[in-house]
Amino acid sequence: MEKVVIIGAGCAGLTAAIYCARANLSPLVVTGLMPGGLLTTTGTVENFPGFPEGINGFELMNRLQAQAEKFGARIKFGTAEAVELDRQPYTVVVDGESIQTQTIIIASGASHRHLGLESEKKLEAKGVTYCATCDGALPVFRNKPLVVVGGGDSACEEALYLTRFGSVVYLVHRRNELRASKIMARRALEHPKIKPVWDSVVIEIKDVDLGKVTGVRLRNVKSGAETDLECAGVFIAIGHVPNTGVFAGKVEMDSNGYIVRKRGSETSVRGVFVAGDCSDHEYRQAVTAAGMGCMAAIDAERYLAGINQ
Repeated sequence: MEKVVIIGAGCAGLTAAIYCARANLSPLVVTGLMPGGLLTTTGTVENFPGFPEGINGFELMNRLQAQAEKFGARIKFGTAEAVELDRQPYTVVVDGESIQTQTIIIASGASHRHLGLESEKKLEAKGVTYCATCDGALPVFRNKPLVVVGGGDSACEEALYLTRFGSVVYLVHRRNELRASKIMARRALEHPKIKPVWDSVVIEIKDVDLGKVTGVRLRNVKSGAETDLECAGVFIAIGHVPNTGVFAGKVEMDSNGYIVRKRGSETSVRGVFVAGDCSDHEYRQAVTAAGMGCMAAIDAERYLAGINQ
């Protein structure tokens, strides 16, 4: 039986693993579908402490994993399909294998939010993407007009990255000003290749019949007018949804599916703790996820010390 199973291998999960491993708890880390989490799709991370020149997101997560393994954390590549939390020890089912554990740290992160369009679904990976760093350099996007949907830091970062490849980058946002931090908004709006399209939403992505993106249909939210905009790719950056479906009905969540934190990192179930973006809809930063991972590990260690006395 495990002492600690950590579900998720992003900033929160791997930081929790470092602390648990250093406490001789030999944590088992279940990676999920995206080992390293969403940060692995980020180009340069400029705001993580200790890296004044910035660091590639994939490299940062590799370093965190290596640090956790150095102290004795074990990495299990797989997905938590089910959990049983009504009795102790708890059970986590990973790709059909049942694992019993005294404690669980939920650090399952979040996934990209979709527009919810049928054309978006049909053209995914055919010009519709959620990661400029992953896909922006593909030949199909080079020297072509591109569209980024969103108005936050992620959308600005996507747009700035795409200026390396696209002929022009249209930044489509439903408001008349960006929600991004001042520094990111300024960088985006001052770039000669980035053209903001204000007060607009994408209502269709073309062309499903051709099996590739040729443009988008926009609706102005103020006037209601619809227009077409030619492009070769649509990069969607409109936020995230928590990866908490497997815990539905097992632990308390809010109306948006984020796991509710009680005292510290505690959840509504004793011995089950939470960290990172799956419980944080406000800050959603790598450094806050790491801090929460630290908290969850310390809380789990203290809990285990109490039940084993």
